[in-house]
Amino acid sequence: MQNIVKKAREKAGIQKKVHPHTLRHSFATHLIEQGNSVSEVQALLGHKSPETTFIYLHTAAPNMIKIKSPFDNI
Repeated sequence: MQNIVKKAREKAGIQKKVHPHTLRHSFATHLIEQGNSVSEVQALLGHKSPETTFIYLHTAAPNMIKIKSPFDNI
């Protein structure tokens, strides 16, 4: 798997290091950006603790997350 990802990275001209786990991380971040709940992503990734999944909230684009602040209604 690592060799496949490495060859795809080189073919795409990506200079940054990419690993198979990078794809998993990107997938989870995109799911959260698309409005899926942390519990849904947690179940899909097999995380035991929601805190593990919360990591992806920090990397998701803030304007893409559909969480509204209670202050938005004031």
